[in-house]
Amino acid sequence: MASLAPQSLQPRPLNQLSLSAQEAAIIEDLLFVFMGFEGQYIRFVDSYRPLEEKDRLAGPQFRILPGLDPSLFDLAQSMLKMATHYCALESFVEVQSRGEFGAVNHALCAAIRKLLKDYLVLMAQLEHQMLTNPGFTLHVLSLHTKPTTHMLFQLYSVAHEILRENSMLEENLDDELDDSQNFDNILESLREDKDAMQEKKVCKGGSVLRLITRRLASMSGDPAAAILLTTLLREASRPYMAMLNEWLHHGGIRDPHEEFLIKEQKSIKRERLEQDYTDEYWEKRYTVRNDVVPPQLEGVKDKVLLAGKYLNVVRECGGVDISKSVTSAPTTFDDPRFLDNVNGAYAHANSSLLNLLLTTHVLPARLRSLKHYFFLDRSDFFTYFLEISTSELKKPVKSVNISKLQSLLDIVLHQAGSVAAEDPFKEDVKVSMNEISLTNWLMGVVNTIGIDQDMAAASANSYTPATQSSSLGDDKNITGFEALVLDYVVPFPLSLVVSRVTLIRYQLLFRYLLSLRHLETLLIGSWTDHSKLTSWRHKSSNPKIEMWKRRVWTLRARMLVFVQQLLYFCTAEVIEPNWQKFMSRLNAGEEEEISRVGEANEEIPSQPKRTVDELMQDHMDFLATCLRECMLTNSKLLRINSKVMSTCTMFANYTASLSRHLTAADPDLAGQKPSSAGSTATAASLSYDPAKLDKLDDVLQQYEKNFSRHLKILMDALNYLAATETVVFLGLCARLSTAQTGEGSSYG
Repeated sequence: MASLAPQSLQPRPLNQLSLSAQEAAIIEDLLFVFMGFEGQYIRFVDSYRPLEEKDRLAGPQFRILPGLDPSLFDLAQSMLKMATHYCALESFVEVQSRGEFGAVNHALCAAIRKLLKDYLVLMAQLEHQMLTNPGFTLHVLSLHTKPTTHMLFQLYSVAHEILRENSMLEENLDDELDDSQNFDNILESLREDKDAMQEKKVCKGGSVLRLITRRLASMSGDPAAAILLTTLLREASRPYMAMLNEWLHHGGIRDPHEEFLIKEQKSIKRERLEQDYTDEYWEKRYTVRNDVVPPQLEGVKDKVLLAGKYLNVVRECGGVDISKSVTSAPTTFDDPRFLDNVNGAYAHANSSLLNLLLTTHVLPARLRSLKHYFFLDRSDFFTYFLEISTSELKKPVKSVNISKLQSLLDIVLHQAGSVAAEDPFKEDVKVSMNEISLTNWLMGVVNTIGIDQDMAAASANSYTPATQSSSLGDDKNITGFEALVLDYVVPFPLSLVVSRVTLIRYQLLFRYLLSLRHLETLLIGSWTDHSKLTSWRHKSSNPKIEMWKRRVWTLRARMLVFVQQLLYFCTAEVIEPNWQKFMSRLNAGEEEEISRVGEANEEIPSQPKRTVDELMQDHMDFLATCLRECMLTNSKLLRINSKVMSTCTMFANYTASLSRHLTAADPDLAGQKPSSAGSTATAASLSYDPAKLDKLDDVLQQYEKNFSRHLKILMDALNYLAATETVVFLGLCARLSTAQTGEGSSYG
């Protein structure tokens, strides 16, 4: 540094020079200073430390030694800013060209480096003028540098803002320490296992483009600055546009520096879809980095995300030629085709994925297959399966042989003449067991997310026996009938639409319909006993016994009416109408896709009326509506309905016991040998016991009381919810009202 030079090398003081000598010396010094070096009379300020990166990035301040003529001093002082800006820009280009700052910063630095090269050419020309032109004065030098001063100032301002965002300038540090939001950002970054400080400090990619765009908007009244900033934006956006085109047209991300607006979680792979209970692959594998979205993409960022996501799925299925380079796509933001490129790519990607799902992988046929198995639609095969597997399903859930059940199901599904035999996807149906009862499972979800909200299947899956609430009974003794659930293997990419989250909703509805079917079977079995056994068919001489029988028959008929009407409501008035609505929307999307394929010769595809995300949302809405209208998302309805069904189940299972006690209570039958009608009574139990009738009456009263009371509470709750939330419950109330009096029973 000049201040450290020995005294023998120090120049003569300025006040000892003539005015012309002063001007010549200052011009020569300025040309050195413009190149970033100290002159004899113009030197760095004492506080400047050239070995400190922050000082170099801020640019050196210069001071003129005393003794210079005031007029020359003012002119020279006004030109020193240009030297400061040049030095700062050289350091900026050096720092921002490092690998961690990303391709956009590298492109920006290349553009600035080109402008600085033009600046150096100007310096060479000015030096030539100084050496050869006697009339070259300080004033002429000032005039020649005016436009360049303005250019360097604009470049310096952009660089300064980027450095501030990078927290690389001293003046920004205090602001950061007081920024409470930064603390939250650091915590969030730590949760994501990232280097929080690195993530916070680096301004790259979309953030750089946003700064330049914002600067361009503020300088729109300055034509020279606008032209300069437009050039910077154009050059800096080229690598970003290359990444954008790769994403839009190939569904791939080439973003080694994590500066693109789309973030890819490579740890989330399609192989995990079979165990993905949170829709991670679709929802989290690709997400938008909202804090680095360039303003030019702010309005279409969702389309950009979806276009790449859709195309990525198609690409993984071999439907995109990734070796084909994108040649006709715009390469800069100021290209007039920029938005058309995004919209066209979005329409093409959506069309490609819809075609892949609806046509190539026959999604509608898959959904109809799911309906057959999970909603027991035309389920002759399933009724037969329950019949031949009754002995296994009666066991406690821990004793059930799942392999045996799977073999029985395979036999049934391959039986000629059944609906399932013609189903090409029957091999994908699997038998499984869930050791948590349906009601406890549902209550765990409803209590976790709140009453009356849409079912969160992910929560349902995470609801394990370890976290189970025992308020509705113990799950240790549930049987195979209560634990039986079907599973379904869905191949990629259909697993995006029928994901594990969605499949759990199907399973919830299946278990509920199965419980109603099983209860109906038990009550019909009870009716069979009432019709065949001597103890029920015999007309007793005791009128009290005959009255008791009528009450049993009436209660059984009321229970059967309740179950049958509830089953009919769930299938015919909830699932089927909602299914038809869903399929009509799906078919509309399929017809639109066919028409779009016919118009494939258009240069710019029209905007799709139906998108894959809308199709997926329609599917989820259909299942959510079915769950809600089948009373599976309201805790009060769940509890009351569970109590009514438990009462019916206990009554049906108690029928054999009632038959034994009835034989002992009837004086006409007591003392007789067991009949050949299939009575299970033993000889010892046939002795006449008049006290049995009082016990039977007490038991029956308890059943009648519990059934009537719980049914009334259920209907009151349904009436209230029909008036406030779900009007479809009105129809169910009308149907269940017949169970209060026993009207409409098919079995007298």
